[in-house]
Amino acid sequence: MPDLRRGVLFGIAAYTMWGLFPLYWPLLKPSGAVEILAHRMVWSLVAVAAVLAVRRHWSWFRPLLKQPMKLSLLVLAAMVVTLNWGTYIYAVNSGHVVESALGYFINPLVNVLFGVVLLRERLRPLQWVAVGFGALAVLVLTFDYGRLPWIALTLALSFGVYGLLKKRANVPATEGLAIETLVLILPALGYIFFLHAGGQGTFADQGLGHALLLIGGGIGTAIPLICFGAAAIRVPLSTMGLLQYIAPVLQFACGVLIAKETMPSSRWIGFSIVWLALAIFTYDGFRTARAAKRVRKSAGTLDHVVT
Repeated sequence: MPDLRRGVLFGIAAYTMWGLFPLYWPLLKPSGAVEILAHRMVWSLVAVAAVLAVRRHWSWFRPLLKQPMKLSLLVLAAMVVTLNWGTYIYAVNSGHVVESALGYFINPLVNVLFGVVLLRERLRPLQWVAVGFGALAVLVLTFDYGRLPWIALTLALSFGVYGLLKKRANVPATEGLAIETLVLILPALGYIFFLHAGGQGTFADQGLGHALLLIGGGIGTAIPLICFGAAAIRVPLSTMGLLQYIAPVLQFACGVLIAKETMPSSRWIGFSIVWLALAIFTYDGFRTARAAKRVRKSAGTLDHVVT
Protein backbone atom coordinates (compact mmCIF):
# COMPACT_ATOMS: atom_id res chain seq x y z
CA MET A 1 0.00 0.00 0.00
CA PRO A 2 1.41 3.46 -0.88
CA ASP A 3 2.67 5.39 2.13
CA LEU A 4 0.24 8.29 1.59
CA ARG A 5 -2.79 5.99 1.41
CA ARG A 6 -1.66 4.19 4.56
CA GLY A 7 -1.33 7.57 6.28
CA VAL A 8 -4.86 8.57 5.24
CA LEU A 9 -6.28 5.33 6.67
CA PHE A 10 -4.40 5.90 9.92
CA GLY A 11 -5.83 9.43 10.05
CA ILE A 12 -9.42 8.24 9.47
CA ALA A 13 -9.06 5.66 12.23
CA ALA A 14 -7.63 8.20 14.69
CA TYR A 15 -10.27 10.87 14.09
CA THR A 16 -13.15 8.36 14.21
CA MET A 17 -12.01 7.08 17.61
CA TRP A 18 -11.56 10.63 18.91
CA GLY A 19 -15.00 11.54 17.64
CA LEU A 20 -16.57 8.80 19.76
CA PHE A 21 -14.70 9.67 22.97
CA PRO A 22 -17.63 11.73 24.39
CA LEU A 23 -19.45 8.43 24.86
CA TYR A 24 -16.61 6.99 26.97
CA TRP A 25 -15.46 9.60 29.50
CA PRO A 26 -18.82 9.93 31.34
CA LEU A 27 -18.58 6.21 32.12
CA LEU A 28 -15.59 6.98 34.38
CA LYS A 29 -17.52 9.04 36.92
CA PRO A 30 -17.18 9.56 39.89
CA SER A 31 -13.50 9.96 38.96
CA GLY A 32 -12.59 13.60 38.50
CA ALA A 33 -11.07 15.04 35.35
CA VAL A 34 -7.52 15.24 36.75
CA GLU A 35 -7.63 11.68 38.10
CA ILE A 36 -8.87 10.41 34.73
CA LEU A 37 -6.07 12.38 33.06
CA ALA A 38 -3.44 10.82 35.35
CA HIS A 39 -4.70 7.31 34.62
CA ARG A 40 -4.73 8.13 30.91
CA MET A 41 -1.03 8.91 31.12
CA VAL A 42 -0.12 5.80 33.11
CA TRP A 43 -2.08 3.26 31.10
CA SER A 44 -1.13 4.84 27.78
CA LEU A 45 2.51 4.17 28.63
CA VAL A 46 1.67 0.58 29.59
CA ALA A 47 -0.15 0.10 26.27
CA VAL A 48 2.71 1.56 24.24
CA ALA A 49 5.29 -0.49 26.14
CA ALA A 50 3.27 -3.61 25.40
CA VAL A 51 3.22 -2.80 21.68
CA LEU A 52 6.99 -2.25 21.67
CA ALA A 53 7.55 -5.47 23.65
CA VAL A 54 5.50 -7.52 21.20
CA ARG A 55 7.49 -6.03 18.34
CA ARG A 56 10.76 -6.45 20.30
CA HIS A 57 11.60 -2.98 19.14
CA TRP A 58 13.87 -1.13 21.58
CA SER A 59 16.88 -0.30 19.43
CA TRP A 60 15.51 3.17 18.63
CA PHE A 61 15.76 4.43 22.21
CA ARG A 62 19.50 5.01 22.58
CA PRO A 63 19.98 6.80 19.21
CA LEU A 64 17.02 9.07 20.03
CA LEU A 65 18.66 10.08 23.31
CA LYS A 66 21.53 11.47 21.23
CA GLN A 67 19.19 13.82 19.35
CA PRO A 68 18.37 16.62 21.82
CA MET A 69 16.32 18.60 19.31
CA LYS A 70 13.89 15.72 18.70
CA LEU A 71 13.73 14.96 22.40
CA SER A 72 12.93 18.59 23.18
CA LEU A 73 10.13 18.60 20.61
CA LEU A 74 8.64 15.42 22.09
CA VAL A 75 8.83 16.82 25.64
CA LEU A 76 6.99 19.93 24.47
CA ALA A 77 4.47 17.73 22.67
CA ALA A 78 3.87 15.82 25.93
CA MET A 79 3.12 19.05 27.79
CA VAL A 80 0.80 20.32 25.08
CA VAL A 81 -1.12 17.06 24.74
CA THR A 82 -1.59 16.98 28.53
CA LEU A 83 -3.32 20.35 28.31
CA ASN A 84 -5.45 19.06 25.44
CA TRP A 85 -6.41 15.82 27.22
CA GLY A 86 -7.29 17.54 30.47
CA THR A 87 -9.39 20.22 28.80
CA TYR A 88 -11.26 17.66 26.74
CA ILE A 89 -12.08 15.40 29.68
CA TYR A 90 -13.31 18.41 31.65
CA ALA A 91 -15.42 19.57 28.71
CA VAL A 92 -17.12 16.22 28.16
CA ASN A 93 -17.79 15.47 31.84
CA SER A 94 -19.07 19.00 32.54
CA GLY A 95 -21.60 19.05 29.71
CA HIS A 96 -19.63 20.99 27.07
CA VAL A 97 -19.38 18.36 24.33
CA VAL A 98 -20.66 20.76 21.67
CA GLU A 99 -18.10 23.40 22.62
CA SER A 100 -15.34 20.79 22.46
CA ALA A 101 -16.56 19.91 18.96
CA LEU A 102 -16.29 23.59 18.05
CA GLY A 103 -12.61 23.50 19.04
CA TYR A 104 -11.89 20.74 16.56
CA PHE A 105 -14.00 22.39 13.86
CA ILE A 106 -11.86 25.54 14.00
CA ASN A 107 -8.58 23.66 14.31
CA PRO A 108 -7.98 23.56 10.51
CA LEU A 109 -8.21 27.36 10.49
CA VAL A 110 -5.71 27.45 13.37
CA ASN A 111 -3.36 25.31 11.28
CA VAL A 112 -3.63 27.87 8.48
CA LEU A 113 -2.77 30.70 10.89
CA PHE A 114 0.22 28.71 12.17
CA GLY A 115 1.38 28.41 8.58
CA VAL A 116 1.26 32.20 8.22
CA VAL A 117 2.77 33.12 11.58
CA LEU A 118 5.34 30.35 12.06
CA LEU A 119 6.15 29.13 8.57
CA ARG A 120 5.79 32.47 6.73
CA GLU A 121 3.29 31.01 4.30
CA ARG A 122 1.11 33.26 2.16
CA LEU A 123 -2.62 32.74 2.25
CA ARG A 124 -4.73 32.71 -0.88
CA PRO A 125 -7.71 35.12 -0.96
CA LEU A 126 -10.29 32.43 -0.18
CA GLN A 127 -8.19 31.22 2.74
CA TRP A 128 -8.30 34.74 4.18
CA VAL A 129 -12.08 34.73 3.71
CA ALA A 130 -12.34 31.42 5.59
CA VAL A 131 -10.17 32.69 8.45
CA GLY A 132 -12.28 35.87 8.61
CA PHE A 133 -15.49 33.85 8.89
CA GLY A 134 -13.86 31.74 11.59
CA ALA A 135 -13.04 34.84 13.61
CA LEU A 136 -16.61 36.10 13.12
CA ALA A 137 -17.96 32.78 14.39
CA VAL A 138 -15.87 33.07 17.56
CA LEU A 139 -17.33 36.55 18.15
CA VAL A 140 -20.90 35.29 17.63
CA LEU A 141 -20.36 32.34 19.96
CA THR A 142 -18.71 34.58 22.56
CA PHE A 143 -21.94 36.60 22.57
CA ASP A 144 -23.98 33.40 22.78
CA TYR A 145 -22.03 31.84 25.66
CA GLY A 146 -21.60 35.15 27.45
CA ARG A 147 -17.87 34.46 27.57
CA LEU A 148 -14.98 33.63 25.27
CA PRO A 149 -15.35 29.97 24.18
CA TRP A 150 -12.14 29.13 26.02
CA ILE A 151 -12.66 25.36 25.91
CA ALA A 152 -12.92 25.41 22.11
CA LEU A 153 -9.97 27.77 21.70
CA THR A 154 -7.77 25.80 24.11
CA LEU A 155 -8.51 22.53 22.30
CA ALA A 156 -7.95 24.06 18.86
CA LEU A 157 -4.68 25.78 19.74
CA SER A 158 -3.21 22.93 21.79
CA PHE A 159 -3.97 20.28 19.19
CA GLY A 160 -2.66 22.50 16.41
CA VAL A 161 0.61 22.96 18.29
CA TYR A 162 0.79 19.22 19.05
CA GLY A 163 0.41 18.30 15.38
CA LEU A 164 3.08 20.83 14.40
CA LEU A 165 5.52 19.51 17.02
CA LYS A 166 4.93 15.91 15.96
CA LYS A 167 5.55 16.77 12.33
CA ARG A 168 8.75 18.64 13.17
CA ALA A 169 10.02 15.83 15.41
CA ASN A 170 9.37 13.24 12.66
CA VAL A 171 9.64 10.31 15.05
CA PRO A 172 7.66 7.10 14.32
CA ALA A 173 4.26 7.03 16.01
CA THR A 174 4.74 4.41 18.73
CA GLU A 175 8.25 5.55 19.64
CA GLY A 176 7.16 9.18 19.85
CA LEU A 177 4.21 8.37 22.09
CA ALA A 178 6.45 6.23 24.31
CA ILE A 179 8.70 9.24 24.98
CA GLU A 180 5.72 11.56 25.55
CA THR A 181 4.06 9.26 28.08
CA LEU A 182 7.40 8.52 29.75
CA VAL A 183 7.78 12.26 30.36
CA LEU A 184 4.35 12.34 31.98
CA ILE A 185 4.52 9.15 34.06
CA LEU A 186 6.07 10.49 37.28
CA PRO A 187 3.64 13.41 37.76
CA ALA A 188 0.73 11.10 36.92
CA LEU A 189 1.77 8.39 39.40
CA GLY A 190 2.48 11.00 42.04
CA TYR A 191 -1.02 12.46 41.72
CA ILE A 192 -2.66 9.01 41.84
CA PHE A 193 -0.74 8.07 44.99
CA PHE A 194 -1.59 11.45 46.52
CA LEU A 195 -5.31 10.86 45.91
CA HIS A 196 -5.27 7.38 47.39
CA ALA A 197 -3.24 8.50 50.41
CA GLY A 198 -5.98 11.02 51.13
CA GLY A 199 -8.75 8.49 50.60
CA GLN A 200 -10.01 10.26 47.47
CA GLY A 201 -8.82 7.89 44.75
CA THR A 202 -11.47 5.89 42.90
CA PHE A 203 -9.38 3.23 41.15
CA ALA A 204 -9.70 0.60 43.89
CA ASP A 205 -12.92 1.84 45.49
CA GLN A 206 -15.51 1.62 42.68
CA GLY A 207 -15.26 -2.03 41.74
CA LEU A 208 -13.43 -4.02 39.09
CA GLY A 209 -15.55 -2.65 36.24
CA HIS A 210 -14.61 0.93 37.03
CA ALA A 211 -10.92 0.04 37.33
CA LEU A 212 -11.03 -1.67 33.93
CA LEU A 213 -12.70 1.40 32.43
CA LEU A 214 -9.88 3.61 33.75
CA ILE A 215 -7.33 1.21 32.26
CA GLY A 216 -9.28 1.19 29.00
CA GLY A 217 -9.07 4.98 28.88
CA GLY A 218 -5.30 4.71 28.60
CA ILE A 219 -5.44 2.01 25.95
CA GLY A 220 -8.09 3.98 24.05
CA THR A 221 -5.81 7.02 24.25
CA ALA A 222 -2.75 5.23 22.95
CA ILE A 223 -4.35 3.61 19.91
CA PRO A 224 -5.66 6.77 18.18
CA LEU A 225 -2.53 8.72 19.10
CA ILE A 226 -0.37 6.03 17.50
CA CYS A 227 -2.61 6.21 14.42
CA PHE A 228 -2.40 10.01 14.43
CA GLY A 229 1.38 9.97 14.75
CA ALA A 230 1.60 7.49 11.88
CA ALA A 231 -0.60 9.76 9.76
CA ALA A 232 1.16 13.01 10.70
CA ILE A 233 4.52 11.91 9.28
CA ARG A 234 2.97 10.52 6.05
CA VAL A 235 0.19 12.96 5.15
CA PRO A 236 0.47 16.66 4.20
CA LEU A 237 -0.84 19.08 6.84
CA SER A 238 -3.60 20.25 4.51
CA THR A 239 -4.91 16.69 4.11
CA MET A 240 -4.80 16.15 7.87
CA GLY A 241 -6.94 19.25 8.20
CA LEU A 242 -9.58 17.73 5.92
CA LEU A 243 -9.55 14.38 7.74
CA GLN A 244 -9.96 16.18 11.04
CA TYR A 245 -13.56 17.08 10.19
CA ILE A 246 -14.50 13.48 11.04
CA ALA A 247 -13.92 13.95 14.78
CA PRO A 248 -15.90 17.16 15.41
CA VAL A 249 -18.84 15.93 13.31
CA LEU A 250 -19.09 12.83 15.49
CA GLN A 251 -18.53 14.88 18.68
CA PHE A 252 -21.20 17.39 17.67
CA ALA A 253 -23.63 14.54 17.00
CA CYS A 254 -22.85 13.05 20.43
CA GLY A 255 -23.45 16.40 22.12
CA VAL A 256 -26.70 17.26 20.37
CA LEU A 257 -28.29 13.84 19.81
CA ILE A 258 -27.04 11.82 22.81
CA ALA A 259 -26.06 14.30 25.54
CA LYS A 260 -29.03 16.53 24.53
CA GLU A 261 -27.08 19.76 25.05
CA THR A 262 -29.09 22.91 24.37
CA MET A 263 -28.54 24.64 21.04
CA PRO A 264 -30.18 28.09 20.99
CA SER A 265 -30.59 29.84 17.65
CA SER A 266 -27.58 32.10 18.25
CA ARG A 267 -25.39 29.02 18.74
CA TRP A 268 -26.67 27.47 15.53
CA ILE A 269 -25.79 30.73 13.76
CA GLY A 270 -22.25 30.63 15.16
CA PHE A 271 -21.74 27.01 14.13
CA SER A 272 -23.21 27.72 10.69
CA ILE A 273 -20.61 30.44 10.18
CA VAL A 274 -17.88 27.98 11.19
CA TRP A 275 -19.20 25.42 8.72
CA LEU A 276 -19.33 28.08 6.00
CA ALA A 277 -15.70 28.95 6.72
CA LEU A 278 -14.72 25.28 6.51
CA ALA A 279 -16.68 24.85 3.26
CA ILE A 280 -14.80 27.79 1.71
CA PHE A 281 -11.50 26.46 3.04
CA THR A 282 -12.18 22.98 1.66
CA TYR A 283 -13.32 24.27 -1.73
CA ASP A 284 -10.18 26.38 -2.04
CA GLY A 285 -8.01 23.40 -1.11
CA PHE A 286 -9.61 21.14 -3.72
CA ARG A 287 -9.49 23.86 -6.39
CA THR A 288 -5.81 24.51 -5.73
CA ALA A 289 -5.01 20.79 -5.77
CA ARG A 290 -6.80 20.35 -9.13
CA ALA A 291 -4.94 23.30 -10.60
CA ALA A 292 -1.59 21.93 -9.42
CA LYS A 293 -2.46 18.53 -10.88
CA ARG A 294 -3.26 20.11 -14.26
CA VAL A 295 0.07 21.97 -14.21
CA ARG A 296 1.98 18.76 -13.43
CA LYS A 297 0.11 16.91 -16.17
CA SER A 298 0.85 19.66 -18.71
CA ALA A 299 4.51 19.71 -17.69
CA GLY A 300 4.70 15.92 -18.07
CA THR A 301 3.10 16.10 -21.51
CA LEU A 302 5.53 18.81 -22.59
CA ASP A 303 8.51 16.82 -21.37
CA HIS A 304 7.23 13.81 -23.34
CA VAL A 305 6.87 15.89 -26.53
CA VAL A 306 10.35 17.39 -26.13
CA THR A 307 11.85 13.95 -25.55
